[in-house]
Amino acid sequence: MVDSYDDSLDEGKSKTQVKRELHALVDLGERLTTLKPDVLARLPLSDPLRRALADAPKHTSNIARKRHIQFIGKLMRDQDLDAILVLLDQLDASTRQYNERFHNLERWRDRLLAGDDGVLESFVNEYPETDRQHLRQLIRQAQHELAHNKPPATSRKVFKYIRDLDESQRGLR
Repeated sequence: MVDSYDDSLDEGKSKTQVKRELHALVDLGERLTTLKPDVLARLPLSDPLRRALADAPKHTSNIARKRHIQFIGKLMRDQDLDAILVLLDQLDASTRQYNERFHNLERWRDRLLAGDDGVLESFVNEYPETDRQHLRQLIRQAQHELAHNKPPATSRKVFKYIRDLDESQRGLR
C-alpha cells in the first residue's frame, strides 16, 4: 500500500489523487515484473529500475514481494511513463492499438496477395528494409495455394514476414 505522501508531488491535486497516481505506478511496476527480459531491454528504463526488475523474482515470500513491488513503484516516478505505456500497448494483445496494427497488417497482406505491383511498390516505400525478391516469391506461392484450394500456409508466412518488418521498424524487435 502506498502511504508515503510527498508535498513536492502536490501540484493542486488532492491527497487522494496523488495516492491514486502512486498506486497506478505500483501497478505498472508490477506489470513490468511479468515481462520477458528481451521486452524489458526495449523499454526506456533507468539502471536502478532495471536492477530492481531483475531482482523481483528473487523475492518469493508474500511480504518481501509486496515490499519490492512498492520499491519498484517508487522508482517508476522518475521514468518516461508515456514511452513505456506506448510500447506496452503495442505489445499487449488486448489493447485497441495492438488490434488496429494487426488489422492494418492483414489488409497489407490481402492487398499484396491480390497481385497489384503498385501495392508492392507502396509497401516497399513504407517498409524500405523489405527483401523484394523474397516477398514476391512468398506472394506467388500464396497465390498458387489460393488458386489450387490448398491450405494457406504461405499466406501465413507472408503475414509473419510483414509483421516482422513492422515490428523491426517500430523498434519492437
